Amino acid sequence: MQKEAEKFVDSSVMEGMFSIRAILRAAEDGINDRKIEKILFDKNKKKSKAHELAFLRAKSANLGFEIEFVDAEKLEEITIGNSHGGIVALCTDRTIGKIENMNIRENGFYVMLEGIEDPYNFGYCLRSLYAAGVDGILVGERNWFSAAGVVSRASAGASELFEIAAGEPTELIDVFRKKGYTVIAADKTEDAVPVYDTKITRPVLLVVGGEKRGITRAVLEKCDKVVCLDYGRRFGAALSAASAASILAFEIFRQNRDTEETV
Repeated sequence: MQKEAEKFVDSSVMEGMFSIRAILRAAEDGINDRKIEKILFDKNKKKSKAHELAFLRAKSANLGFEIEFVDAEKLEEITIGNSHGGIVALCTDRTIGKIENMNIRENGFYVMLEGIEDPYNFGYCLRSLYAAGVDGILVGERNWFSAAGVVSRASAGASELFEIAAGEPTELIDVFRKKGYTVIAADKTEDAVPVYDTKITRPVLLVVGGEKRGITRAVLEKCDKVVCLDYGRRFGAALSAASAASILAFEIFRQNRDTEETV
């Protein structure tokens, strides 16, 4: 547990090729400023991972990072899981932008994540939101990107590919409302309408809260609509934030799939 707790506050270690490829793609596309400083490569996997090694050597020649061959025990010391496949990147931190620097699309689909208490759940949310075509992510000033290695692994690298802005949630909403966005919250309030009975058209900002703390009242008061998920039977518990975000995002994708641009 101590090892995992330490990892949560260390954003420099990225595990596995999904995360590493995402960092490289994000850098090429100008999405974020994280850089790879060194690749640690299990020296016993040179043959079995020859394709990955050749790819990384080509990238290192252009980007200037070092590849160091190490024992498996060295990787075990600095990683949480065992899904890294013997390849780990030591990276710089990423700058999380301010809302005034975000390139907000005219007819976009953005999601604000508020009050999610676990970096894995946060990462799972980002994985589904990226697959559903969400254009960018909004978070509070306190967020899980301090645990970027965990988040990247849980999101299969999607966290590195999103444009992200941080700020005070109600102020972030104000920016989107001024740009003509409809702001929709997912919550179990008395006036919530089932999402399947709600027409949702882009541009839209969806607000999703954690299953324990939910969405703050100040944020709810800023929203134009509140939607909820109907269950197939009586069930008193909330879905995980990742499950709820997936269902909501793909429903918005479904309703807008004939008019949106796929990127």
